[in-house]
Amino acid sequence: MTVAGERTVIHEPQQAPAARQTQPPTAARTASARRRRLGEHQIAALVLVTPALLIIVGLRVVPLVLGAQYSLTGDGDRNGVFVGLANYQTLASDPVFRTAVKNVGLLFLALPVAVAVPGILATFLFLKVPGHRFYRSVYFFPVVLSPVIIGAIFNILLSVDGPLNQLLGAFGAGPVDWLGNPHLAIVSVIGVHIWATFGMALVIFMAGFSTLDQSLLDAARCDGASLPQTIRHVVVPELSQTIQFVFVTTMIGMLTGMFGLVYVMTAGGPGGATYLPEFYIWVTQGQLNSPALASAASMVLFLVMLVVGLAQIRLIKRATKEV
Repeated sequence: MTVAGERTVIHEPQQAPAARQTQPPTAARTASARRRRLGEHQIAALVLVTPALLIIVGLRVVPLVLGAQYSLTGDGDRNGVFVGLANYQTLASDPVFRTAVKNVGLLFLALPVAVAVPGILATFLFLKVPGHRFYRSVYFFPVVLSPVIIGAIFNILLSVDGPLNQLLGAFGAGPVDWLGNPHLAIVSVIGVHIWATFGMALVIFMAGFSTLDQSLLDAARCDGASLPQTIRHVVVPELSQTIQFVFVTTMIGMLTGMFGLVYVMTAGGPGGATYLPEFYIWVTQGQLNSPALASAASMVLFLVMLVVGLAQIRLIKRATKEV
């Protein structure tokens, strides 16, 4: 207290300002920040995916829709005129197209062989049989060859006086017209296609084997499981996703990748016996100048591929679960 004249001044001690207490962020602020970060991630993902989506929509979905629309129009004088399902009725009454659809059934029957061959060979390569490195390169070699070259080679091998019939003649068997017999021609073409393309499925199987849990194989070996038991109870369940992928891609390859072989080896003959839907589409569009009818055949091929692919996935899932 200080006295100044008659006035008395009392100095009160100054109190220090209260320290600011930092409050923890509330739950609402935390949730808002999380949503903001999640939104940023979603926007970034959408930006990265958009170019691929545009390509798929522009080159796949839009042509598919336009093809379906065009298949409902006419050809020739009725070009661009809506004719409904007339083109599909024409396909149903065309014996050549019915033969092409029947051959698709043969492809479906040959599919297990086309998958089993690379699967078995990949198993032996995984077990590192003697010479497995050499075999791996040899098995993949046909994949790099053009279908035209493969078709020309097998035209020589399968001709009536070709090396294969000469080999059969050495064992007392008569010559076989592999490409001139209507019942054998399509089987021969399918066999050549399996030989030419199994190398790609082999690579896919080898990639699947690289992800196989080695401890499961060691446990099966310790339990005294034989090789067939190991394949059935260990390898097949573990490679179920790979097997599904190979089945679907192999079937798609058979439906859409045999044009070159058919064109070079048989040109659809004899008598249309080796027609497949894709070859029928090419002949209808390129030689008969009926694009609307070809579009209808393309839509049938698309539906066949869709139904077969979905059915394969369901059957394989059920089979692998039962194993």
